[in-house]
Amino acid sequence: MGAVAQTHGNVVPVQIITTGITAELVRGALELEQTDRGLLPHRLPAWARAQVPDPQLLMAESQPSGVRLAFRTAATAIELDTLPTKRVYVGAPPRPDGIYDLVVDGRLVDQGSVPQGRAVVIDMTTGSFEQREGEPGTLTFDGLSPEPKDVEIWLPHSETTELVELRTDAPVEPLPGRGRPVWLHHGSSISAGSEAGSPTTTWPARAATLGGVDLVSLGFGGSALLDPFVARTMRDTPADLISIKMGINIVNADVMRKRAFTAGMHGFLDTVRDGHPDTPLLVVSPIWCGLHEATPGPLLPDTSGMKDGQLRFASTGDPAEVPFGKLTLQVIRAELARIVEQRAATDPHLHYLDGLTLYGEADAAELPLPDDLHPDAATHLRIGERFAASFKPGGSLGPA
Repeated sequence: MGAVAQTHGNVVPVQIITTGITAELVRGALELEQTDRGLLPHRLPAWARAQVPDPQLLMAESQPSGVRLAFRTAATAIELDTLPTKRVYVGAPPRPDGIYDLVVDGRLVDQGSVPQGRAVVIDMTTGSFEQREGEPGTLTFDGLSPEPKDVEIWLPHSETTELVELRTDAPVEPLPGRGRPVWLHHGSSISAGSEAGSPTTTWPARAATLGGVDLVSLGFGGSALLDPFVARTMRDTPADLISIKMGINIVNADVMRKRAFTAGMHGFLDTVRDGHPDTPLLVVSPIWCGLHEATPGPLLPDTSGMKDGQLRFASTGDPAEVPFGKLTLQVIRAELARIVEQRAATDPHLHYLDGLTLYGEADAAELPLPDDLHPDAATHLRIGERFAASFKPGGSLGPA
């Protein structure tokens, strides 16, 4: 960012303004934790995080999928200091740095990354996590129009990010509400963004943009497991529209059988309905995943190709156990459809969406899952564009 400006031949100092980052400037987070460096956005409240202090869940909920800074300013230059936490997988090449999307007046105009930061080292063969310390870095956007504008900086969807300091060359004020419906969504790593190209192109972010809604994403990698604390969090979070995409983690973690799944799903919906009795609520079944269509979990990583940057997965369950309650994606879809049909008799605002309409077997032939589990960037866009129909008039989450 330049420190001087030229006016009629005279050098005029440019005023650099530091704006304290507060909750009024942050959207999509449920809590902001004060750290010794700045503010850490969380997508689960502290009481929920304390109930299951699992490293996978804590990493996933602190990754700011759908979280963005939102403000109005006439600034031509913006600097944001952050402290990212990178994921490093033992035996694999370094992952690319997380991407920040700059959206001005609703249009993506620039992107950037912060290469510095901490690292969490993950050993897929043992499931261990180790954190290494690092220093903050600076994200810079300049050459912006001097007119007042609505600015959003979407944080990397898969990179834990502490917000340290915001600097601009013009004053900043919180972005006023636009009267858009708030959409609260819960799902797995696929909903969090998995291998999406950037934070505004995860399938929920893309769907929200096309649908004209404000996203609050509770997509947690490996952790869409019918956790009661997530249901209570959703119960207590203001929302105009709600969706729950459930199934893939239940199967690949092999956490329960059909009897427990049915009761757990009813209980999850009961809790959400305690806080949102009449809110449009859409239950979404899993997208196509050949590994688990007819084969139960557990899912295990295949690390043989990690040195070349290729991680794949394999299902290890026995299909012969399905009649005894083992879960597959086919079983999950049928049971979710049955549960919603049963409950909809007394809950007219409850709806079901078959995940195969978002990404089915034919889509998998055209756009295969690179690791056999997660969609790639193009597939995220396709899923988001198809889901956006839910927000249209007559759609499950759209105007009546």
